[in-house]
Amino acid sequence: MRPRLVFVHGVGRPRDAETVMEEWLPALADGARAAGHSRRAVELLDGEAVDLRCASYGDLFPAPGAPARGPAAPDDPAEDEALQDMLLDVVDERLAAPEDDHEARLLRQARNKLAPTGEQQGAGDIVRRLSAAANALFALPGLRTLGGWVSAGAMLSDLRQVRWYLARKHVDDAGTSIDQRIRARIAAEIDPVGPTVVVAHSLGTVVAFETLHRQSAQVPLLVTLGSPLGMRTAVHPRLRPQPVRTPAGVARWLNFWDRDDFVTGGTGLERCIAPNDSQVVPESRRVDSDGLYVHPAATYLAQPAVAGPLVEALEEAIDG
Repeated sequence: MRPRLVFVHGVGRPRDAETVMEEWLPALADGARAAGHSRRAVELLDGEAVDLRCASYGDLFPAPGAPARGPAAPDDPAEDEALQDMLLDVVDERLAAPEDDHEARLLRQARNKLAPTGEQQGAGDIVRRLSAAANALFALPGLRTLGGWVSAGAMLSDLRQVRWYLARKHVDDAGTSIDQRIRARIAAEIDPVGPTVVVAHSLGTVVAFETLHRQSAQVPLLVTLGSPLGMRTAVHPRLRPQPVRTPAGVARWLNFWDRDDFVTGGTGLERCIAPNDSQVVPESRRVDSDGLYVHPAATYLAQPAVAGPLVEALEEAIDG
C-alpha cells in the first residue's frame, strides 16, 4: 500500500486540485533536490511511490457580494470584529520585535486605526477601520508582495475566509455550516487505513488540525506552513476542540514559519498547543526566504529545511 500525501491549501481564490498540484509539487521537488533527495523528488512528481491528493475547498466560501445564506451574512458585524482581532494579533506580534523604527511607527499607526480611543462612529465604523488599517499596513515595505496581494482590499478578502470558517455559520439548505462542509472535503482525502502525511498551508492548517481531531487516521507527519493557529485572540480561542492539543493520530508535527510572513501568529505553536497522549507537540522551525513572495505554500516547500523532513517521512512510510 502506497502512503498518501495530502495537500491542504489556504486562503485565496478557488483552486482545483490540479492547479494546487501544479504549484506545490515542483516546489517540493526543488526543495527535495536541494536537501539531497533527487531520486525521491522524481517519484514525488510522477506519483509512483506516493498516492498524491489535494483537498480543495475554496469554492465553498461565499462569493464577494453574494446574497446571505443561513443565519449569517458575509458582512456580519461579529465576523468583522473577529477579523479586527486577527489584524490586531498580527500587529501586536510584529510590534513586539519590529525590524526598525520605521516599521514600528507604521505598525502603531495601523493599530491606532484598528482600536481607536473614543466613541464608535456607527454600524459601518469597524469596516472603515479595517480598510484604513489595511492600507496603513500596506505602507510596510514589501507587504503587498510578501503575501502576493495586489491591494489592501485583496488582503482583507483573503483573511475574511479565516473569519468565515471560524464563525461556523453560512449554513446551506441541508443545515450544514461552512466549516463542516470544508472539513468533509479534507476528510474525504485522508486514508482511513494506511499512513497519510498531511501538508497544510495558512487557513488549511486550521482546517487540517480540526479535521484530524475527528479522524482515527495514522499521520506519521503533519507539516504546517504559514499557520495562524497561534493567533492568541482571533484564532486560538475559536479552535475546536478545546483545550487545544495535538490530534491523537499525529506522530510528528513540524511547523514552519517565516518572520516576514504576515499570516503567522508568532514564532511557535509549542506555547499554545498541548501534547497528545503520545506526547507529540508542534516543533516550530524558522525559515528565511530570499524572494519577495513569502507566504505562498510553494515558497515554503522549496526550502530544503521543509522538503527534507517531508521526503524522509514519506520514505519511512514507503519502506514500512
